[in-house]
Amino acid sequence: MGMKENAFAYIDAHRSEMLKMWEELVSIDSGSDYKPGVDKVVARVADVLTAMGGKTRIVEHESAGNAVVSEFGDCANKPFIVLTGHLDTVFSNPEETKARPFTIKDGRAYGPGALDMKGGVTLGIFGLKALLAEGFDKYAFKVVLAGDEETGHKSSDLAETMMAEFKGATAAFDFETGFMNDNVVVERKGFYRFSLETYGRSVHAGNEPQNGRNAIVELAHKAVDLDALTDWESGTTINVGTIEGGTVANAVPGYAKMVVDVRYLDPADFEKKKAQFKEVADKVYIKDVTTKMTSLAGLEPMVRLDGSMKLFEVYKSVYEENGFGNPEPIMVGGGSDATYTTKVGVPTVCAVGVKGGLNHTVDEFADVESLFMRAKVFIGTVLKL
Repeated sequence: MGMKENAFAYIDAHRSEMLKMWEELVSIDSGSDYKPGVDKVVARVADVLTAMGGKTRIVEHESAGNAVVSEFGDCANKPFIVLTGHLDTVFSNPEETKARPFTIKDGRAYGPGALDMKGGVTLGIFGLKALLAEGFDKYAFKVVLAGDEETGHKSSDLAETMMAEFKGATAAFDFETGFMNDNVVVERKGFYRFSLETYGRSVHAGNEPQNGRNAIVELAHKAVDLDALTDWESGTTINVGTIEGGTVANAVPGYAKMVVDVRYLDPADFEKKKAQFKEVADKVYIKDVTTKMTSLAGLEPMVRLDGSMKLFEVYKSVYEENGFGNPEPIMVGGGSDATYTTKVGVPTVCAVGVKGGLNHTVDEFADVESLFMRAKVFIGTVLKL
């Protein structure tokens, strides 16, 4: 038997251990804004990587979940491969797993983060274990797992740290949420989120309406203006996602707020749009109403690299040779840290974690068999590079 067959056999022999680790990671509540939980799951994974022989360090953050970096082999002087992802989830309740513990039913796994993306972390680690068990040393490996990906690293400088760690890698695998149709992400839209707040004058709507300045109506005009900036051709979409304001129906509202989500492919087009957002904010429809614009979060696009397409072709060939399916390369609107691997020029395949659906909801599910299958595709791809 060759190295591939032996490494695949390693996965088959460790199915129960893989399920156990998946369950253990899901059972640690790690919503991005619950630092104690994120730090706990990061520390646990750091212990696992150290026990595997990794040179491991925890990247500590004061106001965000910690991260972990672990090196196998000499990444400074040898071609190396990146395994990346995140250990935080979108579920902020620190007791989420009490309500929804990790469960497997009809071949699907459920629980907070089972799909996004603790299954992916598990399969990446076991894929690496299988390669190390076979003595594979053509490449060194670097594992980089974030603790604040779901918030776009808004309270840490991890994005810069990650780019420094990724630079010079031969290839990167981001074990993000996989799709049920097997497709692999080679390109992602960038996103930007901002708020507009309008400040008017609140008065009794029956007694002195002429003295009021309606913050909601001002904001409504601006919502329509922003919506009109969506450009389907360039792929820039603007979504007025939430709106709030007013106190009671018989008072002219003195305050209103909306939060807007923007997705884009072309950074130059986005810069143009950003200037237009400012114009909308500055325009006054109702005399004396002022508007405040605040940037809330953002993530640049994951750029489609020629190298990523070549890496995808290798990944696809492993899929097909082993009868696993026929993945296609796709672009999606949701962001991931593959933004930072591609930004420093590293060929990347993303969404190569467990397959599933409904992520970011309480109905999130993951396909259990894909935990083992995709660990094998990762192994096969590394061996073919």
